[in-house]
Amino acid sequence: MIKSIAENSTVIIVGLFIIVSGCGTAGAITETGTITSPSNTEHGYQSVNSTEASNTSTDHTGPNVSDEVSEEEYKQSVPEKDDPYFEAAASDGSWVSYENPRDEYRSPYLGSGSAKMCITLRNEAGETIVGETVPNTTVTIPTGDTLEWHSAADPITVTLPLTQYSDRPLDADQFGTSTTLPQGDGYLDSHCFEFHGLSEDSTVEYGEAQVTGEYADEINVVGYIQQEHEAWDSDIDPIADAESYEKAGGGWTYQPEASHGQVVIVLQLDTPETETLNGSTEATTGMGNETNESVTDTRSEKSTSETNNNGSSELDDDTGVDEMPGFGVLVTLLGLSIIIAVWCTRDSSGP
Repeated sequence: MIKSIAENSTVIIVGLFIIVSGCGTAGAITETGTITSPSNTEHGYQSVNSTEASNTSTDHTGPNVSDEVSEEEYKQSVPEKDDPYFEAAASDGSWVSYENPRDEYRSPYLGSGSAKMCITLRNEAGETIVGETVPNTTVTIPTGDTLEWHSAADPITVTLPLTQYSDRPLDADQFGTSTTLPQGDGYLDSHCFEFHGLSEDSTVEYGEAQVTGEYADEINVVGYIQQEHEAWDSDIDPIADAESYEKAGGGWTYQPEASHGQVVIVLQLDTPETETLNGSTEATTGMGNETNESVTDTRSEKSTSETNNNGSSELDDDTGVDEMPGFGVLVTLLGLSIIIAVWCTRDSSGP
């Protein structure tokens, strides 16, 4: 603060001296009437009659909501054919299967009916995660009598993070495509429960997923993706293609020669930055929603206060100092220039 005042005072004194010494000859006011002043880039301003504008740039864009994630992507490649977790692949290349510790066979075995129920958890950018940032949170999926024989069903209960809940947190590649795989993009993305040995005319049902626990309010049930009577088509988007529970169907009844069905329940971290007033997770940028508009930082990159050696600011936040230090000096010089010029003109012209 003292240094700033000293600098400003020096500028005022020097400027005043120049004006007084050049009275009548230096011309504080030019013939065209344009007020001139010296450029002072050190204090953040230039001559007012200069045609060269300041090139100081400030980034006002701010972070994109979809780029800001609470939890980084969890990437785990699918097992290769020589991996013990690689289970089988269709001879016609229509599907591939990986070992799953939650895969069980009904006893007594009633037929070739099978089912698969999964959850996939995504961060704000739609990337696969395991829930390390939302611990002590539980996802519960009710299942009907048809599946009560499974040790982890009736209902299915999953506790986050998946890495603590299971030594095999992800076991299926349900989304994306690859030129080298019949299904998936080569990375595990879902946590599944599999059922085998059902009768071929049975009905499989599941209820709406419920999220409870410490971080339940930060997880949004995006929707459900159900496919039945055929091999799973992974050429889909987990967020865009998820449907409501009612539209997805809540279950299926097997058909002859088509005794398989799957459903993936899509969950996503849901933060205040991406939540609109109606509870949706659409980005608010450009929507005109005043309560959710992002605050744009219009401050200049150049700090208005100097920092001393111990890291503290020399200017108090409540001083109200102008964000263009030195501009007050310019105004003072201009005012004094006008007064002195008028005085000099009057003095030279006589009474």
